[in-house]
Amino acid sequence: MRNYSVLVVDDEVPFLNGIRRCFSAAGFQRLVFLSDPVEAAKIILSEASFDLCLFDVNMPAMSGDKLLELVKGHSATTECIMISALDDARTALACLKKGAYDYLLKPLTCEELLSVVNRSLERRRLIDLVAVRNQDALDVDDREAFSSILAQSEKMKRVMREAELHARGNLPVLITGESGTGKELLAQAIHRASSRAEEPFVAVNMAAVAGSVFESEFFGHVKGAYTGADRDRAGHIESAAGGTIFLDEIGDLPIELQGKLLRVLQEREYMKVGSSALRITDARFVTATHANLERMVERGKFRPDLYYRLKGSWVHLPPLRERREDIPLLIDHFLAESGTSIQPEALAVLMAYDYPGNVRELHSLILSALTIARGCPISLQNLPTLPTKKSAIVTRQIVDNNNLLLSHAEKAHIMSVYALAGRNKAAAAKMLGIGLSTLHRKIKEYSIL
Repeated sequence: MRNYSVLVVDDEVPFLNGIRRCFSAAGFQRLVFLSDPVEAAKIILSEASFDLCLFDVNMPAMSGDKLLELVKGHSATTECIMISALDDARTALACLKKGAYDYLLKPLTCEELLSVVNRSLERRRLIDLVAVRNQDALDVDDREAFSSILAQSEKMKRVMREAELHARGNLPVLITGESGTGKELLAQAIHRASSRAEEPFVAVNMAAVAGSVFESEFFGHVKGAYTGADRDRAGHIESAAGGTIFLDEIGDLPIELQGKLLRVLQEREYMKVGSSALRITDARFVTATHANLERMVERGKFRPDLYYRLKGSWVHLPPLRERREDIPLLIDHFLAESGTSIQPEALAVLMAYDYPGNVRELHSLILSALTIARGCPISLQNLPTLPTKKSAIVTRQIVDNNNLLLSHAEKAHIMSVYALAGRNKAAAAKMLGIGLSTLHRKIKEYSIL
Protein backbone atom coordinates (compact mmCIF):
# COMPACT_ATOMS: atom_id res chain seq x y z
CA MET A 1 0.00 0.00 0.00
CA ARG A 2 3.01 2.27 0.28
CA ASN A 3 2.51 3.73 -3.21
CA TYR A 4 -1.04 4.97 -2.66
CA SER A 5 -1.53 8.54 -1.44
CA VAL A 6 -4.35 9.05 1.06
CA LEU A 7 -6.07 12.12 2.50
CA VAL A 8 -8.15 11.70 5.67
CA VAL A 9 -10.24 14.59 7.02
CA ASP A 10 -12.21 14.34 10.29
CA ASP A 11 -12.74 16.96 13.00
CA GLU A 12 -12.71 14.26 15.73
CA VAL A 13 -9.01 14.02 16.58
CA PRO A 14 -9.24 10.71 18.53
CA PHE A 15 -10.99 9.06 15.55
CA LEU A 16 -8.40 10.57 13.20
CA ASN A 17 -5.58 9.14 15.32
CA GLY A 18 -7.25 5.73 15.27
CA ILE A 19 -7.32 5.75 11.45
CA ARG A 20 -3.67 6.86 11.45
CA ARG A 21 -2.66 3.82 13.49
CA CYS A 22 -4.80 1.52 11.35
CA PHE A 23 -3.36 2.75 8.04
CA SER A 24 0.22 2.84 9.27
CA ALA A 25 -0.03 -0.76 10.46
CA ALA A 26 -1.43 -1.75 7.04
CA GLY A 27 1.67 -0.38 5.29
CA PHE A 28 0.39 2.94 3.94
CA GLN A 29 3.19 5.53 3.82
CA ARG A 30 1.87 8.50 1.85
CA LEU A 31 -0.70 9.76 4.36
CA VAL A 32 -2.13 13.20 5.09
CA PHE A 33 -4.38 13.62 8.16
CA LEU A 34 -6.28 16.85 8.77
CA SER A 35 -8.91 17.91 11.29
CA ASP A 36 -9.71 21.18 9.47
CA PRO A 37 -11.82 20.73 6.28
CA VAL A 38 -11.03 24.26 5.10
CA GLU A 39 -7.33 23.49 5.15
CA ALA A 40 -8.09 20.26 3.26
CA ALA A 41 -10.00 22.26 0.63
CA LYS A 42 -6.97 24.53 0.11
CA ILE A 43 -4.74 21.51 -0.45
CA ILE A 44 -7.20 20.01 -2.94
CA LEU A 45 -7.53 23.32 -4.82
CA SER A 46 -3.74 23.62 -4.97
CA GLU A 47 -3.84 20.73 -7.48
CA ALA A 48 -2.67 18.15 -4.94
CA SER A 49 -3.63 14.68 -6.16
CA PHE A 50 -4.64 11.70 -4.00
CA ASP A 51 -5.52 8.10 -4.82
CA LEU A 52 -7.96 7.83 -1.92
CA CYS A 53 -9.82 10.28 0.32
CA LEU A 54 -11.77 9.60 3.53
CA PHE A 55 -14.09 12.40 4.65
CA ASP A 56 -16.28 12.78 7.70
CA VAL A 57 -19.66 13.94 6.43
CA ASN A 58 -20.57 16.34 9.26
CA MET A 59 -17.85 18.88 10.05
CA PRO A 60 -17.97 22.57 11.02
CA ALA A 61 -17.03 25.22 8.44
CA MET A 62 -17.30 22.75 5.53
CA SER A 63 -19.09 19.43 5.15
CA GLY A 64 -17.54 16.28 3.82
CA ASP A 65 -19.82 16.17 0.79
CA LYS A 66 -18.46 19.61 -0.26
CA LEU A 67 -14.93 18.19 -0.08
CA LEU A 68 -16.19 15.25 -2.15
CA GLU A 69 -17.40 17.65 -4.85
CA LEU A 70 -14.02 19.46 -4.86
CA VAL A 71 -12.04 16.23 -5.17
CA LYS A 72 -14.20 14.79 -7.92
CA GLY A 73 -14.05 18.08 -9.81
CA HIS A 74 -10.25 17.94 -9.64
CA SER A 75 -9.67 14.20 -10.15
CA ALA A 76 -12.57 11.96 -11.19
CA THR A 77 -10.53 8.77 -10.61
CA THR A 78 -9.77 9.52 -6.94
CA GLU A 79 -11.72 7.09 -4.77
CA CYS A 80 -13.66 8.71 -1.90
CA ILE A 81 -15.11 7.01 1.18
CA MET A 82 -17.53 8.94 3.36
CA ILE A 83 -17.77 8.35 7.12
CA SER A 84 -20.56 9.48 9.43
CA ALA A 85 -22.06 8.84 12.85
CA LEU A 86 -25.54 9.42 11.37
CA ASP A 87 -27.38 6.62 9.60
CA ASP A 88 -29.05 8.90 7.06
CA ALA A 89 -30.07 7.09 3.88
CA ARG A 90 -30.77 10.33 2.01
CA THR A 91 -27.30 11.74 2.76
CA ALA A 92 -25.66 8.43 1.89
CA LEU A 93 -27.46 8.29 -1.47
CA ALA A 94 -26.52 11.90 -2.24
CA CYS A 95 -22.84 11.13 -1.57
CA LEU A 96 -22.92 8.02 -3.76
CA LYS A 97 -24.50 10.03 -6.59
CA LYS A 98 -21.66 12.54 -6.30
CA GLY A 99 -19.13 9.75 -6.85
CA ALA A 100 -18.33 8.36 -3.39
CA TYR A 101 -17.26 4.71 -3.39
CA ASP A 102 -18.98 3.91 -0.07
CA TYR A 103 -20.68 5.42 2.99
CA LEU A 104 -19.54 3.97 6.35
CA LEU A 105 -21.04 4.40 9.80
CA LYS A 106 -19.12 5.10 13.00
CA PRO A 107 -17.98 3.33 15.02
CA LEU A 108 -16.11 0.92 12.73
CA THR A 109 -13.21 -1.44 13.25
CA CYS A 110 -9.87 -1.23 11.49
CA GLU A 111 -10.64 -4.51 9.71
CA GLU A 112 -13.98 -3.17 8.41
CA LEU A 113 -12.37 0.03 7.19
CA LEU A 114 -9.44 -1.71 5.46
CA SER A 115 -11.79 -4.14 3.73
CA VAL A 116 -13.63 -1.26 2.04
CA VAL A 117 -10.39 0.65 1.39
CA ASN A 118 -8.83 -2.38 -0.33
CA ARG A 119 -11.87 -2.86 -2.56
CA SER A 120 -11.87 0.82 -3.54
CA LEU A 121 -8.16 0.77 -4.36
CA GLU A 122 -8.59 -2.40 -6.39
CA ARG A 123 -11.18 -0.55 -8.49
CA ARG A 124 -8.75 2.38 -8.81
CA ARG A 125 -6.01 -0.01 -9.95
CA LEU A 126 -8.27 -1.51 -12.63
CA ILE A 127 -9.22 1.97 -13.87
CA ASP A 128 -5.52 2.86 -14.05
CA LEU A 129 -4.85 -0.33 -16.05
CA VAL A 130 -7.48 0.63 -18.61
CA ALA A 131 -5.91 4.10 -18.85
CA VAL A 132 -2.43 2.61 -19.32
CA ARG A 133 -3.61 0.52 -22.26
CA ASN A 134 -4.95 3.64 -23.98
CA GLN A 135 -1.88 5.85 -23.50
CA ASP A 136 1.16 6.31 -25.71
CA ALA A 137 4.02 7.58 -23.54
CA LEU A 138 4.40 5.61 -20.32
CA ASP A 139 6.88 5.29 -17.49
CA VAL A 140 6.95 3.69 -14.07
CA ASP A 141 6.82 5.77 -10.91
CA ASP A 142 9.20 3.52 -8.96
CA ARG A 143 12.16 3.44 -11.35
CA GLU A 144 14.46 1.89 -8.77
CA ALA A 145 12.19 -1.16 -8.43
CA PHE A 146 12.36 -1.75 -12.19
CA SER A 147 16.01 -0.76 -12.67
CA SER A 148 17.06 -4.33 -13.55
CA ILE A 149 14.77 -4.34 -16.62
CA LEU A 150 16.37 -2.51 -19.55
CA ALA A 151 13.83 -1.23 -22.05
CA GLN A 152 13.03 1.79 -24.18
CA SER A 153 10.29 0.27 -26.37
CA GLU A 154 6.69 1.33 -25.83
CA LYS A 155 5.65 -2.32 -25.45
CA MET A 156 7.98 -2.91 -22.52
CA LYS A 157 7.22 0.44 -20.92
CA ARG A 158 3.54 -0.50 -21.00
CA VAL A 159 4.30 -3.92 -19.49
CA MET A 160 6.33 -2.38 -16.66
CA ARG A 161 3.66 0.22 -15.92
CA GLU A 162 0.97 -2.49 -15.77
CA ALA A 163 3.23 -4.60 -13.54
CA GLU A 164 3.73 -1.63 -11.21
CA LEU A 165 -0.03 -1.20 -10.89
CA HIS A 166 -0.45 -4.92 -10.16
CA ALA A 167 2.29 -4.61 -7.51
CA ARG A 168 0.07 -2.27 -5.53
CA GLY A 169 -2.56 -4.95 -5.00
CA ASN A 170 -2.51 -8.28 -3.19
CA LEU A 171 -4.01 -10.52 -5.87
CA PRO A 172 -1.85 -13.31 -7.34
CA VAL A 173 0.02 -12.26 -10.49
CA LEU A 174 0.55 -14.55 -13.49
CA ILE A 175 3.44 -13.65 -15.81
CA THR A 176 3.42 -15.30 -19.22
CA GLY A 177 5.98 -15.17 -22.00
CA GLU A 178 8.46 -17.22 -23.97
CA SER A 179 11.57 -18.65 -22.34
CA GLY A 180 14.29 -16.07 -21.86
CA THR A 181 12.05 -12.99 -21.82
CA GLY A 182 12.88 -12.14 -18.18
CA LYS A 183 9.86 -13.38 -16.23
CA GLU A 184 11.77 -13.77 -12.96
CA LEU A 185 13.27 -10.28 -13.30
CA LEU A 186 9.75 -8.89 -13.66
CA ALA A 187 8.56 -10.90 -10.64
CA GLN A 188 11.40 -9.43 -8.57
CA ALA A 189 10.49 -5.93 -9.76
CA ILE A 190 6.84 -6.48 -8.76
CA HIS A 191 8.03 -7.53 -5.32
CA ARG A 192 10.30 -4.46 -4.97
CA ALA A 193 7.48 -2.14 -6.09
CA SER A 194 5.04 -3.59 -3.56
CA SER A 195 4.51 -2.90 0.12
CA ARG A 196 6.27 -6.24 0.74
CA ALA A 197 9.62 -5.01 -0.56
CA GLU A 198 11.35 -5.36 2.82
CA GLU A 199 10.11 -8.94 3.27
CA PRO A 200 11.50 -12.14 1.66
CA PHE A 201 11.30 -12.99 -2.05
CA VAL A 202 11.36 -16.78 -2.42
CA ALA A 203 11.80 -18.21 -5.93
CA VAL A 204 10.89 -21.83 -6.66
CA ASN A 205 11.47 -23.63 -9.96
CA MET A 206 8.42 -25.89 -10.25
CA ALA A 207 10.12 -28.07 -12.85
CA ALA A 208 12.69 -29.06 -10.23
CA VAL A 209 10.22 -30.01 -7.47
CA ALA A 210 9.64 -33.75 -7.34
CA GLY A 211 6.08 -34.83 -6.54
CA SER A 212 7.24 -37.11 -3.71
CA VAL A 213 8.66 -34.18 -1.73
CA PHE A 214 6.21 -31.46 -2.81
CA GLU A 215 4.45 -31.11 0.54
CA SER A 216 7.68 -31.16 2.53
CA GLU A 217 9.29 -28.59 0.22
CA PHE A 218 6.29 -26.25 0.21
CA PHE A 219 4.73 -26.70 3.63
CA GLY A 220 7.75 -27.85 5.63
CA HIS A 221 7.74 -30.67 8.18
CA VAL A 222 7.99 -31.21 11.91
CA LYS A 223 10.60 -33.31 13.67
CA GLY A 224 9.82 -37.01 13.36
CA ALA A 225 7.42 -36.56 10.43
CA TYR A 226 9.30 -39.29 8.55
CA THR A 227 12.59 -41.17 8.67
CA GLY A 228 15.43 -38.68 8.61
CA ALA A 229 13.32 -35.71 9.76
CA ASP A 230 15.51 -34.98 12.77
CA ARG A 231 14.34 -31.37 13.16
CA ASP A 232 11.56 -28.98 12.20
CA ARG A 233 11.97 -27.53 8.71
CA ALA A 234 10.38 -24.41 7.24
CA GLY A 235 8.89 -24.84 3.76
CA HIS A 236 8.86 -22.31 0.94
CA ILE A 237 5.53 -20.82 2.03
CA GLU A 238 6.70 -20.24 5.60
CA SER A 239 9.99 -18.78 4.34
CA ALA A 240 8.04 -16.26 2.25
CA ALA A 241 5.94 -15.04 5.20
CA GLY A 242 4.89 -11.43 4.64
CA GLY A 243 6.72 -11.37 1.30
CA THR A 244 6.40 -12.89 -2.15
CA ILE A 245 6.68 -16.49 -3.29
CA PHE A 246 7.54 -16.81 -6.99
CA LEU A 247 6.60 -20.10 -8.66
CA ASP A 248 8.46 -20.32 -11.97
CA GLU A 249 7.14 -22.61 -14.72
CA ILE A 250 3.89 -23.24 -12.86
CA GLY A 251 2.67 -25.24 -15.87
CA ASP A 252 5.08 -28.02 -14.88
CA LEU A 253 3.24 -28.70 -11.61
CA PRO A 254 1.61 -32.17 -11.94
CA ILE A 255 -2.18 -31.99 -11.92
CA GLU A 256 -2.40 -34.34 -8.91
CA LEU A 257 -0.54 -31.69 -6.84
CA GLN A 258 -2.40 -28.64 -8.16
CA GLY A 259 -5.26 -29.10 -5.67
CA LYS A 260 -2.83 -28.74 -2.75
CA LEU A 261 -1.62 -25.40 -4.06
CA LEU A 262 -5.17 -24.27 -4.80
CA ARG A 263 -6.20 -24.80 -1.18
CA VAL A 264 -3.42 -22.51 0.02
CA LEU A 265 -4.47 -19.83 -2.47
CA GLN A 266 -8.15 -20.09 -1.55
CA GLU A 267 -8.02 -20.57 2.21
CA ARG A 268 -4.55 -19.16 2.98
CA GLU A 269 -4.12 -22.27 5.16
CA TYR A 270 -1.64 -25.14 5.17
CA MET A 271 -0.24 -27.82 7.50
CA LYS A 272 3.33 -28.95 7.92
CA VAL A 273 3.98 -32.59 7.15
CA GLY A 274 3.58 -34.57 10.38
CA SER A 275 1.46 -31.90 12.06
CA SER A 276 -2.29 -31.37 12.40
CA ALA A 277 -1.98 -27.68 13.32
CA LEU A 278 -3.32 -25.27 10.72
CA ARG A 279 -1.02 -22.42 9.77
CA ILE A 280 -1.97 -19.19 8.03
CA THR A 281 0.12 -17.61 5.28
CA ASP A 282 0.04 -14.00 4.15
CA ALA A 283 2.59 -14.51 1.36
CA ARG A 284 1.68 -13.17 -2.07
CA PHE A 285 1.88 -15.57 -5.00
CA VAL A 286 3.49 -14.57 -8.29
CA THR A 287 3.69 -17.30 -10.92
CA ALA A 288 5.22 -17.57 -14.38
CA THR A 289 5.06 -19.90 -17.34
CA HIS A 290 6.05 -20.16 -21.00
CA ALA A 291 3.25 -22.70 -21.53
CA ASN A 292 -0.23 -21.92 -22.81
CA LEU A 293 -2.24 -22.61 -19.65
CA GLU A 294 -5.59 -22.11 -21.39
CA ARG A 295 -4.71 -24.90 -23.81
CA MET A 296 -3.54 -27.07 -20.90
CA VAL A 297 -6.89 -26.46 -19.18
CA GLU A 298 -8.73 -27.55 -22.35
CA ARG A 299 -6.63 -30.74 -22.48
CA GLY A 300 -7.22 -31.54 -18.82
CA LYS A 301 -3.57 -30.93 -17.89
CA PHE A 302 -4.23 -27.92 -15.66
CA ARG A 303 -7.05 -27.27 -13.21
CA PRO A 304 -9.32 -24.46 -14.42
CA ASP A 305 -10.06 -23.30 -10.84
CA LEU A 306 -6.32 -22.98 -10.15
CA TYR A 307 -5.75 -21.20 -13.46
CA TYR A 308 -8.36 -18.53 -12.76
CA ARG A 309 -7.12 -18.14 -9.19
CA LEU A 310 -3.53 -17.58 -10.37
CA LYS A 311 -4.69 -15.15 -13.06
CA GLY A 312 -5.97 -12.60 -10.54
CA SER A 313 -3.65 -10.17 -12.33
CA TRP A 314 -1.94 -10.99 -15.62
CA VAL A 315 1.14 -9.60 -17.36
CA HIS A 316 2.47 -10.85 -20.70
CA LEU A 317 6.11 -10.26 -21.63
CA PRO A 318 6.59 -9.78 -25.39
CA PRO A 319 9.39 -11.69 -27.16
CA LEU A 320 12.51 -9.76 -28.12
CA ARG A 321 11.61 -9.88 -31.82
CA GLU A 322 8.55 -7.73 -31.02
CA ARG A 323 10.60 -5.04 -29.24
CA ARG A 324 13.72 -4.68 -31.38
CA GLU A 325 14.21 -1.10 -30.14
CA ASP A 326 15.50 -2.61 -26.89
CA ILE A 327 18.28 -4.62 -28.56
CA PRO A 328 20.91 -1.80 -28.72
CA LEU A 329 20.23 -0.92 -25.07
CA LEU A 330 20.67 -4.55 -24.01
CA ILE A 331 23.84 -4.94 -26.07
CA ASP A 332 25.34 -1.81 -24.48
CA HIS A 333 24.59 -3.29 -21.08
CA PHE A 334 26.18 -6.63 -21.95
CA LEU A 335 29.26 -4.85 -23.33
CA ALA A 336 29.62 -2.39 -20.44
CA GLU A 337 31.98 -4.49 -18.34
CA SER A 338 34.23 -5.37 -21.30
CA GLY A 339 34.78 -1.74 -22.29
CA THR A 340 34.50 -2.67 -25.97
CA SER A 341 31.96 -1.76 -28.67
CA ILE A 342 30.14 -3.24 -31.64
CA GLN A 343 30.47 -2.29 -35.30
CA PRO A 344 27.33 -0.98 -37.09
CA GLU A 345 27.28 -3.92 -39.52
CA ALA A 346 27.25 -6.44 -36.65
CA LEU A 347 24.58 -4.44 -34.80
CA ALA A 348 22.40 -4.43 -37.93
CA VAL A 349 22.58 -8.23 -38.15
CA LEU A 350 21.72 -8.61 -34.47
CA MET A 351 18.81 -6.21 -34.90
CA ALA A 352 17.41 -8.37 -37.70
CA TYR A 353 17.60 -11.74 -35.92
CA ASP A 354 14.40 -13.15 -34.37
CA TYR A 355 15.89 -14.61 -31.13
CA PRO A 356 13.89 -17.75 -30.34
CA GLY A 357 15.78 -17.73 -27.01
CA ASN A 358 15.00 -14.03 -26.46
CA VAL A 359 17.16 -11.89 -24.12
CA ARG A 360 18.97 -14.94 -22.75
CA GLU A 361 20.06 -15.88 -26.29
CA LEU A 362 21.20 -12.32 -27.10
CA HIS A 363 23.32 -12.34 -23.95
CA SER A 364 24.93 -15.65 -24.97
CA LEU A 365 25.65 -14.33 -28.48
CA ILE A 366 27.38 -11.24 -27.10
CA LEU A 367 29.47 -13.25 -24.63
CA SER A 368 30.54 -15.62 -27.42
CA ALA A 369 31.40 -12.72 -29.75
CA LEU A 370 33.44 -11.03 -27.02
CA THR A 371 35.50 -14.19 -26.59
CA ILE A 372 36.25 -14.35 -30.32
CA ALA A 373 36.88 -10.59 -30.69
CA ARG A 374 39.53 -10.60 -27.91
CA GLY A 375 39.10 -7.00 -26.87
CA CYS A 376 38.42 -5.58 -30.35
CA PRO A 377 35.06 -4.14 -31.39
CA ILE A 378 32.62 -6.90 -32.29
CA SER A 379 32.43 -7.31 -36.08
CA LEU A 380 30.41 -9.47 -38.47
CA GLN A 381 33.24 -12.02 -38.43
CA ASN A 382 32.77 -12.53 -34.68
CA LEU A 383 29.11 -13.52 -35.02
CA PRO A 384 27.74 -16.94 -35.99
CA THR A 385 25.63 -17.27 -39.13
CA LEU A 386 22.17 -16.24 -37.99
CA PRO A 387 19.15 -17.57 -39.92
CA THR A 388 17.47 -14.38 -41.08
CA LYS A 389 16.79 -13.00 -44.52
CA LYS A 390 16.66 -9.46 -43.19
CA SER A 391 20.23 -9.58 -41.94
CA ALA A 392 21.53 -10.67 -45.33
CA ILE A 393 19.62 -7.86 -47.04
CA VAL A 394 20.79 -5.21 -44.59
CA THR A 395 24.40 -6.43 -44.64
CA ARG A 396 24.41 -6.46 -48.43
CA GLN A 397 23.06 -2.89 -48.48
CA ILE A 398 25.74 -1.81 -46.02
CA VAL A 399 28.73 -3.33 -47.80
CA ASP A 400 27.69 -3.31 -51.46
CA ASN A 401 25.99 -0.31 -53.02
CA ASN A 402 28.34 0.04 -55.99
CA ASN A 403 25.54 0.19 -58.54
CA LEU A 404 23.87 3.24 -56.93
CA LEU A 405 24.82 6.89 -56.80
CA LEU A 406 26.29 7.79 -53.40
CA SER A 407 23.29 9.85 -52.30
CA HIS A 408 20.86 7.12 -53.39
CA ALA A 409 22.90 4.48 -51.60
CA GLU A 410 22.96 6.57 -48.41
CA LYS A 411 19.21 7.17 -48.54
CA ALA A 412 18.47 3.48 -49.18
CA HIS A 413 20.76 2.46 -46.35
CA ILE A 414 19.25 4.93 -43.87
CA MET A 415 15.70 3.93 -44.84
CA SER A 416 16.40 0.21 -44.38
CA VAL A 417 18.13 0.62 -41.03
CA TYR A 418 15.49 3.10 -39.81
CA ALA A 419 12.74 0.61 -40.70
CA LEU A 420 14.68 -2.24 -39.10
CA ALA A 421 14.99 -0.25 -35.88
CA GLY A 422 11.21 0.03 -35.71
CA ARG A 423 11.45 3.75 -36.63
CA ASN A 424 13.27 4.37 -33.36
CA LYS A 425 15.67 7.20 -34.17
CA ALA A 426 18.03 6.58 -31.24
CA ALA A 427 18.40 2.91 -32.15
CA ALA A 428 18.81 3.68 -35.86
CA ALA A 429 21.48 6.32 -35.19
CA LYS A 430 23.45 3.82 -33.11
CA MET A 431 23.18 1.16 -35.81
CA LEU A 432 24.34 3.67 -38.43
CA GLY A 433 27.20 4.89 -36.26
CA ILE A 434 26.12 8.54 -36.50
CA GLY A 435 24.83 11.14 -34.05
CA LEU A 436 21.12 11.55 -33.42
CA SER A 437 21.16 15.14 -34.72
CA THR A 438 22.83 13.93 -37.92
CA LEU A 439 20.13 11.32 -38.41
CA HIS A 440 17.41 13.94 -37.88
CA ARG A 441 19.04 16.07 -40.57
CA LYS A 442 19.34 13.16 -43.00
CA ILE A 443 15.71 12.13 -42.46
CA LYS A 444 14.61 15.66 -43.23
CA GLU A 445 17.00 15.97 -46.20
CA TYR A 446 15.81 12.74 -47.82
CA SER A 447 12.14 13.25 -46.81
CA ILE A 448 12.08 9.87 -45.12
CA LEU A 449 8.64 9.30 -43.59
